[in-house]
Amino acid sequence: MGKNKIFVECHEANHYCDKNQYKEASLFEKVKLSIHLLYCKACRKYSANNNKLTKLVNNSQVQSIEEDQKQAMKKLLEKELAK
Repeated sequence: MGKNKIFVECHEANHYCDKNQYKEASLFEKVKLSIHLLYCKACRKYSANNNKLTKLVNNSQVQSIEEDQKQAMKKLLEKELAK
């Protein structure tokens, strides 16, 4: 496919969608993606799922334990496995 082609195939649209998710897509890639999404139901669904995933990750409230707690758990696990 030519680089300046406005209509893209699904695999290219998905690539642009992924880049857009991480704010790495150029303006022209965003335009090509938008045009593709107008007529491709499968890629619209892919794009919607990407958007949901991004929102979930950005709004996650995952809490991690401290390094000393991890080491204590590791020692306890090793002790139990040695039995």
